Amino acid sequence: MYRIALPGGSISVFDYRCEVGPGDKPFVELHDHYSIAYVRKGSFGYRARGESFELVAGSILVANRGDEYVCTHDHAYGDECLSFVFSETLLEAIGSQNGIWRTGCLPPIPELVVLGELAQAAVDGRSDLALDEAGMLLAARFVDVASGRESRLAHANARDRRRAVEAALWLDARSSEPVDLESAARVAGISPFHFLRLFAGVLGVTPHQYLVRCRLRRAAHLLAEDTRSITDVAFDVGFADLSNFVRTFHRAAGVSPRAFRRSAKGDRKIFQDRLVTLLPG
Repeated sequence: MYRIALPGGSISVFDYRCEVGPGDKPFVELHDHYSIAYVRKGSFGYRARGESFELVAGSILVANRGDEYVCTHDHAYGDECLSFVFSETLLEAIGSQNGIWRTGCLPPIPELVVLGELAQAAVDGRSDLALDEAGMLLAARFVDVASGRESRLAHANARDRRRAVEAALWLDARSSEPVDLESAARVAGISPFHFLRLFAGVLGVTPHQYLVRCRLRRAAHLLAEDTRSITDVAFDVGFADLSNFVRTFHRAAGVSPRAFRRSAKGDRKIFQDRLVTLLPG
């Protein structure tokens, strides 16, 4: 079974949880897209193009569009994967060659494992990196690894620096609105992949990370000076979910929004206690 973690656009993400075991009969399936799947748990076999692979946690399954394949579970029961499906436009932007999609699978490779877990954190709401951004980073690094090349971000010229700054100003002005990578890239006039690389290369954070920090900055301002409820603050600054706001704010500030408000109203003990935990003993 699966759920759609991110629909449509340049990249789609599916959260797969397979419960097939050694007693279940395998069957032939067809890849209808180019995609990679990060195995986060379990193990399974994969056969395609006359080759056989065994995948474990940390492995990457590479799907070549049009290939027939068979998945088997001869040694273990079930697996869990994050599958990233890419549009033709995104693949052209990344610069991938058709040959890499015949790789079949890659073993657990450190730089891909950490990006796979970063994407999982985005799915779980434990990261302020957007899932489409995490997926594009994983895709770009996969292409680099599979093609044997190193990723290099060219030095940003004055035009690109201005474009990144203008994009940041645009995001800041609209931080209370639903804004995604595709729409921001459209305003900048470049592909989402190139926009992500340019923005992060110039400003040191991804567009979504910057957007979240704009929202946190305004939330802190409202919590310190306003009397509206924490729920209203969360929605007013652009968070669509209260629990996500509380979790994100706590991760950033080290205290809950409610405790932050109390400290702003004169309860010094909250941040004094926080400071004690940060100082060496």
